[in-house]
Amino acid sequence: MSETPLGVLTGDIVGSRRINDHTRLDQALESTLGLLESQYGARVDRYRGDGFQVALRSPAQAMTAAVLARAALIRHSPSRRETWDARIAVAVGLGHLPETERFASANGEVYVRSGQALDALSGGDTRFALSLPEPNDALALLTRFADAIIQGWTHNAAEVMYWRLQHAETQQALAKRLGRAQSTIHQRLHAARWPLIEEYLTHVSQRITAIMEAPR
Repeated sequence: MSETPLGVLTGDIVGSRRINDHTRLDQALESTLGLLESQYGARVDRYRGDGFQVALRSPAQAMTAAVLARAALIRHSPSRRETWDARIAVAVGLGHLPETERFASANGEVYVRSGQALDALSGGDTRFALSLPEPNDALALLTRFADAIIQGWTHNAAEVMYWRLQHAETQQALAKRLGRAQSTIHQRLHAARWPLIEEYLTHVSQRITAIMEAPR
């Protein structure tokens, strides 16, 4: 079976050992992974309790899926003082999509690079990495900027981003969905730096598409 283009996310929960309510955290992570399955047709798996891996058929959607996953986890945070988040390493490249939810059958260099990139994140404060078949310093820098923005999201900012990333709705429609005033939605999107995140995701998606379609 020939390899196909994939986007692979490998992640783990930040500071999971310090989290007291592991039952609620487990439910939040299950809900997040289930969302990626339904939203992107992804294959997902969990390991070592707080670790997870996601494979998508569309590499161009991989970083959007990663941002959505972090928005979902932050949205589930129990309080302002205890914010749940994840380190996620996104890799795009060639590999085999797992036939089942278990990733034992998954292989390809894209899985290796994703895992290695997550290992590299473990020693610092950065929570996002983007691994391409060939290094791209510009996209790596933009990804660190996006990560810095996301690390500043509050529960409210994450909630509005959670819905905005799933539905290309107007602020008025989001306000109706969330039962909030439109001015409140505007303020929360502004706090989340939505225009910059949207531009980043559009740009990285276009660059990944160009990279994957380039002659090899």
